Amino acid sequence: MSSNSKLKLFFFSSSFSLLSLSCSSQLLSTNTTPTVYEILEKFGLPSGLLPDSVTSYTLSDDGKFVVNLKKACYIQFDYLVYYEKKITGKLSVGSISNLNGIQVKRFFLWFDVDEIKVDLPPSDSIYFTVGFINKELDVDQFLTVRSCKDKALLALPCGGGADVNGRQSLKKIFQLPTPVDDIPMLITE
Repeated sequence: MSSNSKLKLFFFSSSFSLLSLSCSSQLLSTNTTPTVYEILEKFGLPSGLLPDSVTSYTLSDDGKFVVNLKKACYIQFDYLVYYEKKITGKLSVGSISNLNGIQVKRFFLWFDVDEIKVDLPPSDSIYFTVGFINKELDVDQFLTVRSCKDKALLALPCGGGADVNGRQSLKKIFQLPTPVDDIPMLITE
């Protein structure tokens, strides 16, 4: 091979290597920031702890985080959960502590969720600390990221629903049962 051919081959291979390095670094740089849901999973927590309306988040080296939502909203799990527009706390493997911005409704009252924990190694349970009460729930309901609602529908006994302010047709709530005379009877012999 002549020296001219070797020189052309060298420049071609060098150019190709630089081009491929440039392309791969651009691909890597666009995918380096994980989503907040991926961060939760990385710390052993289910991704469905937060609604799908997250607009941004920050996570510091010591685990402190800020999550911003489009707006405050509600999700119905086993209990009704309220998410403020800004949620803060400290993330560590298997837990979120110093939590602010998430509340749960129980017995017509709203309580701040202070901490969320999972078992290590993982089990079927997740634990919510509300004040001095620690409530164990099934983790399966938090595995899927859910959509947030502007207003929550509260389940009422015997069907029906009301928004967070308790608005519902009083006729539906206090409706008397159908009179017996209006129910057709089956004739039996």
